[in-house]
Amino acid sequence: MKQKSRKAKKGKGQPESNLRTPIVCVMGHVDHGKTTLLDKIRGTTIADGEAGAITQHIGATEIPINVIKEVCGPLFRGEFQIPGLLFIDTPGHHSFTSLRSRGGSLADLAVLIVDVNEGFQPQTIESINILKRYRTPFVVAANKIDRISGWLPMEGVPLATTLKAQSERVKGDLDNRIYELIGELYKYGFNSDRYDRISDFTKNVGVVPVSSISGEGVPDLLMVLLGLAQKFLKENLMVRASGPGVGTILEVKEERGLGTTLDVILYDGEFRAGDTVVVGTLKEPIVTKIRALLKPRPLSEIRSEERFLPVKHVAAASGVKVSAPRIENALAGSTIRVVDETEEVDLVAEEIRSELDTARIDTENVGVIIKTDTIGSLEALVGELESKEIPIHAADVGPITRRDVIRAEAIQDPLYSAVLGFNVKILPDALTEVQKSEVPIFLSEVIYNLIENYDDWVSDQKMRMEQERLQAVIRPGMIRIIPDYVFRQSKPAVVGVQVVAGQITNNVTLMREDGAVIGAVKGVQMSGENVGSASAGKEVAVSIDGPTVGRQIHEGDILYVNIPERHVKIIEAELKQRFSEDELEALEKFLEIKRSRDPFWGR
Repeated sequence: MKQKSRKAKKGKGQPESNLRTPIVCVMGHVDHGKTTLLDKIRGTTIADGEAGAITQHIGATEIPINVIKEVCGPLFRGEFQIPGLLFIDTPGHHSFTSLRSRGGSLADLAVLIVDVNEGFQPQTIESINILKRYRTPFVVAANKIDRISGWLPMEGVPLATTLKAQSERVKGDLDNRIYELIGELYKYGFNSDRYDRISDFTKNVGVVPVSSISGEGVPDLLMVLLGLAQKFLKENLMVRASGPGVGTILEVKEERGLGTTLDVILYDGEFRAGDTVVVGTLKEPIVTKIRALLKPRPLSEIRSEERFLPVKHVAAASGVKVSAPRIENALAGSTIRVVDETEEVDLVAEEIRSELDTARIDTENVGVIIKTDTIGSLEALVGELESKEIPIHAADVGPITRRDVIRAEAIQDPLYSAVLGFNVKILPDALTEVQKSEVPIFLSEVIYNLIENYDDWVSDQKMRMEQERLQAVIRPGMIRIIPDYVFRQSKPAVVGVQVVAGQITNNVTLMREDGAVIGAVKGVQMSGENVGSASAGKEVAVSIDGPTVGRQIHEGDILYVNIPERHVKIIEAELKQRFSEDELEALEKFLEIKRSRDPFWGR
């Protein structure tokens, strides 16, 4: 809930401005260098500036504009009103989807980090889809350029400087890899190019080659982020320097000596120790008082046994640890909001409750059931399923429960009788129910993989159901009653037969050459043993319920398997091409009898 801004107080080394620090989230596939890049940005800025100038927050690192200026050197051009950049320290889609407010993302910008040697991977694709859904401006950091064969690393320099030191072959290799990334981005609807070849960043995504090990390209990345924030985000960065604080819960953590605490990104207003706050949960919001506000110790004091320092007051935008009573059930991704004297607690609680209610889905429709760890990931997963036209029966935050499994089991369509869980656990009573019901549960920490696994299962189920459907189709068969092999005349008639063409199986009905149905096969025996079926060329004994030998059937008669009309349509459309010659012969003679009376029968 962003309100009209007042002029922010002038901070040390910052221009006077009412723009808050832009929040930057780093996303990408596992092992592509998200954490290393954040560490490098921190390390480079500490090395180039004073250690005290870098403000450590809970879950975030704030790098002031004057420090960025020193790191960027000659690249730093123009006047910037924003006070710096606030990098989220818990990289990945989890923090991005937790940083939310009313269906939008609180991350102003994102860095999508891609290993330039590996290209797009499942979590890269997932990150792209989430960024597209939230319409968050982003830049691609093409990482690990130092691993290109023959690369000569240069510590912390801009891209233009390091490229001058590289051979033409290496530069060509880098260009080829960048073009591959550009091609992948195009597949997902984004025009892009290497950042220094772009004139309009509103229409193109910038790709910045970097090394999170050597720091090459890091100055360029910081400058692109500054430029994007300054040029395109001004309206979104308006912030109140005072007034009731509003923040998003990034994580709920147990801290020794403190109990349960909340890691919060405060994006508007201010928090003070003693403030009354409303905190979102899975059920009713909690009303409590801030017992303590905690910040990390400065980086220069990292060896101190006390990890956190208490503070009395925090203003946006910043990360802070909140200690308060009764917050054990707080929900990551939900809102924490200060209630001032002019507001009614119940109204604030209702507003926070409605955030989760808006994200939840509970319908009578046929569809899958989904459970996720946070509101943001719920919104992201729902969005992905809807884009793939996979219907949803119910969607909620929390672990998979017995009730979820029972609801899934009751879904009539077997392809949607499933539970999809993103980054959640299955409760023990739910596991017991799964073993009884055989409802499939799909679990993953990657939305892309979760949906892919479900899609694979649906494909397998469709194939199995199709096989079962085709196996249930009655196939053609033609038999001749062998003279002198009548073992019983009736109730049931038992006779020796030769399978002339096709096959004979239990439970099929038989038809004479004049089209009259005479009875059903109740058993097929060979050498005194029940065999259930027999194919062309075999001689077997069959018991037929219905006819009497000498009346409805006679020795030497030719009998046909009576195929239902709907089965004939399936055979002619899907199975005929798989039939053997003798099966086709039996089918043709059977259809000739049927169509002698009705030319359109079975068509």
